[in-house]
Amino acid sequence: MRQITTRRHQKLADVLAKRQPDLTLVLANIHDPHNVSAIYRSADAFGVTGIHLYYTDTPFPTLGRKSSASARKWVESYRHSSREEMLSALKAQGCTILATSCSAASRPFGEYDFTKPTAIIMGNEHSGVPEELTGIADGELYIPMYGMIQSFNVSVAAALILYEASRQRALAGMYDAPRFSAEEYAKRLEAWIEK
Repeated sequence: MRQITTRRHQKLADVLAKRQPDLTLVLANIHDPHNVSAIYRSADAFGVTGIHLYYTDTPFPTLGRKSSASARKWVESYRHSSREEMLSALKAQGCTILATSCSAASRPFGEYDFTKPTAIIMGNEHSGVPEELTGIADGELYIPMYGMIQSFNVSVAAALILYEASRQRALAGMYDAPRFSAEEYAKRLEAWIEK
């Protein structure tokens, strides 16, 4: 492993040590590039290692360099061409799959244990999570609201859910030591230093 010799290298090492490889989001046909950029920024802020992209009826939006380049540089993207491919990838990581929803089966997000490997499906701005994805979810969640408006902006919802997940994980000590093996940590740090 390369020796940590600069303040930048130390910052990279410290951030990588807090990454949560078993916490992820699935972005399902989210159209607005500003929302996608904001979700990547929140993912980076809360230590998410990578985001899964499920774009079947719309192309992945073009993101502005200023607003998203820095966050996307540090959060990996996994593109999936089918539901089955994505499900296989998430199950290989041992993830419980949760979908955001307002259905009768949905439970408040604070009732879920986010210290377990978890993938949260975020639906698009108009129609929510596609039906073909709610069918594969292990559970559905919502964020309790007490005003007249019935839903949060998708990027705000992602940030709130990730905050709850990070709160639970911080209480469980999951940010206190690297979650990667020593070999994987060294490999990732080397790649980050080269960016």
